[in-house]
Amino acid sequence: MRKMLYCLVLLCTALCYTSCQNYETYADKKEKERDAIDAYLSTHNIKVISESEFLLKGQVTDTTAHEYVRFERNGVYMQIVRKGCGEKLEEKKAVTLLCRFVEYNILADSILLCNSYPFTIYNSTTQQYMDASNYVEKMSVTRTGTTITASFVAGLMTAYHGSTSVPGGWLVPLNYINVGRPANEGDEVSLVRLIVPHSQGTADATSSVYPCYYEISYEREN
Repeated sequence: MRKMLYCLVLLCTALCYTSCQNYETYADKKEKERDAIDAYLSTHNIKVISESEFLLKGQVTDTTAHEYVRFERNGVYMQIVRKGCGEKLEEKKAVTLLCRFVEYNILADSILLCNSYPFTIYNSTTQQYMDASNYVEKMSVTRTGTTITASFVAGLMTAYHGSTSVPGGWLVPLNYINVGRPANEGDEVSLVRLIVPHSQGTADATSSVYPCYYEISYEREN
C-alpha cells in the first residue's frame, strides 16, 4: 500500500513538473514576441529611426534604406511607402476608408489574411473556398485632434477575427498620411508598412500574444 502511494506521489510530482515546464507566462510570451520582432528587423535589414528623427525628416521614411519609425508610446513600427493623394482626415467628421492589406503573423511566419492579391480562404458559412481579393476592407473613421477611432463596417477582418474593432496599429499612420481618392493622372492612394505588437493588434493577436506585419493602402470611399 505504501509503495503504491509512493508511486502515486512520484507520478503526480512528475506531472506537475511537466505542466510547469510547459506553462508560458504572459512575460514569457511577450519576450518571445520581442525576440520575433527583433529577428524580423534583422532579417529584413530594417533601419529603425526615432520619432524625433522622423519629425526632422518631415515625417517621411526612406524606403531605399528600409527605414521604419518606432513609436515609443505603442511600440508600432511604421514605414510610409506613399503619403497618398488628397488631404489628411478632417476633424470630427466620420469618413469611410477602403483598405487593401496583407496580414502576416511574424511569430508563426505565415500570412493570415490578404485582399491585396488573389488569396484563397475558407468561408465557414458557405463551406466554400473563396478569393479574399474580391472583398475590400471598409472602415468608418473619425479623428479628434490626434485621437482616431474606427470600426470595420464591411470586409474580412471582422469575419476572420470576430470583432469590428480596428487594430490600434492600423490607425497610427492616419495622423501622417493623406486619404484621398485618385482623380487625376499620377494620383496614388497612400501605402504603409507596419510591424504591430499584440497590444496594438487584433483581438486574436492580443489574446495569443503575437506580432503582425501589415502592408495597408488607405483610400477615401467618396
